[in-house]
Amino acid sequence: MPDGTASAHLYRPKLLTVFQEGYGAAKLRRDLAAGLTVAVVALPLSMAIAVASGVGPERGLFTAIVGGFLVSALGGSRFQIGGPAGAFIVLVAATAARHGVDGLLTAVLLSGVLLTLLGWLRLGTLVRHIPHAVTVGFTCAIAITILASQLKDLGGLSLAGPEPGPLAPKLAALGQAAGTFSPTALALGAGVAAVILLLRRYRPSWPGMLIAIVAASAIVALAGLPVETIGGRFGDIPHGLPAPALPRLDLAQVMEVAPAALSFTLLGAVESLLSAKVADGMTGRKHRSNMELVAQGLANVASPIFGGINVTGTIARTAANIRAGAVSPISGMLHSGFLLLFMLIAAPLAKFVPMTALAGVLLVVAWNMAEKAEFLRLLRDWRSAVVLLATFGVTLAHDLTAGILAGCALAALFALMRRPVAEEGD
Repeated sequence: MPDGTASAHLYRPKLLTVFQEGYGAAKLRRDLAAGLTVAVVALPLSMAIAVASGVGPERGLFTAIVGGFLVSALGGSRFQIGGPAGAFIVLVAATAARHGVDGLLTAVLLSGVLLTLLGWLRLGTLVRHIPHAVTVGFTCAIAITILASQLKDLGGLSLAGPEPGPLAPKLAALGQAAGTFSPTALALGAGVAAVILLLRRYRPSWPGMLIAIVAASAIVALAGLPVETIGGRFGDIPHGLPAPALPRLDLAQVMEVAPAALSFTLLGAVESLLSAKVADGMTGRKHRSNMELVAQGLANVASPIFGGINVTGTIARTAANIRAGAVSPISGMLHSGFLLLFMLIAAPLAKFVPMTALAGVLLVVAWNMAEKAEFLRLLRDWRSAVVLLATFGVTLAHDLTAGILAGCALAALFALMRRPVAEEGD
């Protein structure tokens, strides 16, 4: 699979390359179709990820519109689609709970500055060398954490206090709230997940997530079902982007959120370059890793200025973009434009979306995120199994950064242990 090494040094957005090669009406038509397709997928997903991250659904849309546009316009990949990602849910939710939304926005902006520096320092090639077992380990751990975070809304549970962030206390609190379980909420959320999975299998060209969300919202509105909706929890969705405003950047705030910003930076670099690499494998192209990091950084600087959260390359939406026939970064820019149009026209309808329906969407996200077959394959070799399980366990028990550090340290130790044997064999 191409990894972008040959062109990693280039600081030229792929958009410029596309225009230099020639861009006409035929290519624009393909990009328009692809952009609309991805926007339809991103609309419910962006709101669901934002809600699961502990912020309002509108912030997910702000992220996809502002951040997604810049990722495509400035990035080092022809096909990358930027926006809020499921992998960030745990980190964003913990940061928002600890530092508030203002602290979260400060952390996102700082991570954007750090990502830009990583790109300018030509460190994009190093990020790609994180061991595969580490990537699979933290990805599966995040998938389980996302699943646990959706149990409350999926079951319509009412907690006595705030929902704990760590996994074990969260499950204990949910168990104590079992008496408030709503069979109606569970049936609706599970039905949304089932519809998405069935349409993905039998009608893959259909926008399964949007169809499931619209159907669930219509059922709740027409039947008057007693389930919580976006409007009930968050009120109305804004009709457009807010006026730009810098988050707090005083020294005390910066120092307080610095650890979160570092975690955002590490995960953002890994996720974005992994997504770009997957796009390379699907198309035979080669992304410019350092330019991609610079673009991701600038997108994460701009997103919180407009009230958005973390932006990163998203594998599922990028793959959908390619399958829909995209030929250039313009499809990603158009995807952001279509999302803005949807927001301007249909924002009042979002308040009817049931919270359990968004939980159903994220069940599918968690299921797809968990690399189940790869997890089992890596268990066959004891070294990769140790690295995998250490990353997986530490991420679940502590946090993502600690999990990645633990896995990388063990992988480096095993590499050092095996080096003398290789030299003797030579």
